[in-house]
Parts: sequence; C-alpha cells; structure tokens
Amino acid sequence: MKKIILLSSIFLGSFIFAQTLGGDKDAHGCIGSAGYTYSQIKKDCVRVFEQKIKLTEVAPTGGSTSMAAVIFSDDMKKAEVFVPDADGESLILTRLGRGKAWKKDDYVLVPFKKKGYQLKKDNVVIYQ
Repeated sequence: MKKIILLSSIFLGSFIFAQTLGGDKDAHGCIGSAGYTYSQIKKDCVRVFEQKIKLTEVAPTGGSTSMAAVIFSDDMKKAEVFVPDADGESLILTRLGRGKAWKKDDYVLVPFKKKGYQLKKDNVVIYQ
C-alpha cells in the first residue's frame, strides 16, 4: 500500500510539474520559460540569446552585465532591439531615408566598427 501511495504521489507531482513548465504562454503563444519572446519583425517566437547580433552593456551597474539583441527587417528599414530595461517589450527603431541610423524617441542604433552596432539612449552609448 505504501508503494502505491508513493508511486501515485510521484506520478501526480511529475504531472503537475509538466503542466507548470511551459504553461506560461504569452498572447502570441511564446513560452517564456523556454526562453522564447515574440518578435514583431519576424512575427514569430525567438530566443533573444540565439540572435546573431548581440550587444553588451557598456557601463553595467551591479555585479552583472546585461545583453541586448538586434533583429533587422529584410529591407533593413526597421531594427527590433531587445533590451532588459524595456519592460519585456522590444523597441522598434526605424531608419529614415538612406541614413545609417535607426531611431525611436531617445534611442538610436548606429553602426560601430566593422560589423558591430552601438545603441545610444539620450546620446549616451548604453550597449555595443
């Protein structure tokens, strides 16, 4: 009888755990616990840490450095930037004309060195 109760509780516990993991889908169906976030440009769930263009925080506060990621639209007119301090939302920056900068409000994304980028806020580099 003890074995049945023990096996039942293990089975029930694993079932509850399986329901909880991945049970955090957002409005777009992206599972946050699996690392997925919705990309407005790709119109799909993406893992920010798997993106090709990653930027590192320039002047971190505290003991850790945060990361930002960038996804460009196919025509390179829009840049979607995932930054930790944007309350879970990505920033959509727009390139005007043939310029080399993408802008939105006080954020600006500009090319840096050969293949890099800098993200500025209020004209101060925060990620590169």
